[in-house]
Amino acid sequence: MTAPTAPAVGRPARRPRVGVTALPGRSLVRIGPVAVQVRRRSVLVAAVLVVLLLAAGLLSLSLGTPYVAPVDVLRALSGAGTPYDLVVLDLRLPRLVLAAVAGAAFGVAGTLIQSVARNPLASPDVVGITQGAGLAATVALTGGVAAVLVAPAALVGGLVAAALLFALGARHGLAAQRFVLAGVAVAFALRALTEVVMLTADPIDGLRAQIWLIGTLAGKGWTESLWIALTLAALLPVLAWAGWALNSTALDDDTARGIGLRPTARRVGLAGTGVLAAAMVTAQVGAVDFVALVAPQLARRLVRAERPPLVGAALLGALLLVLADLGGRRLFAPTQLPAGVLTAAIGGPYLIFLLLRGRRRSS
Repeated sequence: MTAPTAPAVGRPARRPRVGVTALPGRSLVRIGPVAVQVRRRSVLVAAVLVVLLLAAGLLSLSLGTPYVAPVDVLRALSGAGTPYDLVVLDLRLPRLVLAAVAGAAFGVAGTLIQSVARNPLASPDVVGITQGAGLAATVALTGGVAAVLVAPAALVGGLVAAALLFALGARHGLAAQRFVLAGVAVAFALRALTEVVMLTADPIDGLRAQIWLIGTLAGKGWTESLWIALTLAALLPVLAWAGWALNSTALDDDTARGIGLRPTARRVGLAGTGVLAAAMVTAQVGAVDFVALVAPQLARRLVRAERPPLVGAALLGALLLVLADLGGRRLFAPTQLPAGVLTAAIGGPYLIFLLLRGRRRSS
């Protein structure tokens, strides 16, 4: 028999690696020393949504007067040079990019607000953010303010409405039910003030304000897209944290505190991020309703998760707004409908579906 070999002097003993097991339906992705669990269905749904978004974008660039064949669209985008470069690159592409970026921002904002409120009906157009931006924009449009100042005024109005919402809902740690009730109260009050301003304004200015309140992408493009994209880029670190923090929003406060979390600070951070994204996108494209309401819940049902997925909701919001803008341009051509009209047509049946589904569950 040979004697056991003595361990080398000065060499630390190797610690056994603790295995991390992936949960059912998830895959384990290692990034250096960090192991992240990724839901496989979420990745599949996101990939399908990306393909659908690209197809909808190609369709949006092709359809119209004049019609541009998809091959010519791809050649124009690649810089090969076609007779349709002006139509594709200067007229349709800026509006398409704006629809995609704005829809993604609406989806992100709706996901964060609904997760904090724990209510599928909570969204920026329900809790008063859209109404605050609309009131400020209406005052600017009917008061003779320069057109370049309408978007900043709407942004300030949305943030003021958010501050009022937080002030009213801050008791009991921004509790979900109080947050929603405070938002509905703020929305009704600001909407009433908007109607008063429109009734007392010049009819032409009132019509301009009404078009803004419906929400339209007509006459807008790269500048508005840049502002929304910069806002999302600035919020990217916060959104990365939010994707992880959303997992704890379903816990009650006592359970969250018991595992070392700060539920009130998390809810304020998540809601504040959603409010800022909603206020910026509303300031740029107007009050496009129902995208922030519908996209998170549809994404949640596609993924079959307990909460709306952030990336899936952003992609679905972009797809919905691109299709709504395309439908508004082509369904009643040569008359163009604002994108907000089409999104409202989607949101109405969706609300009826939620009501019927809730009644079926209660019975």
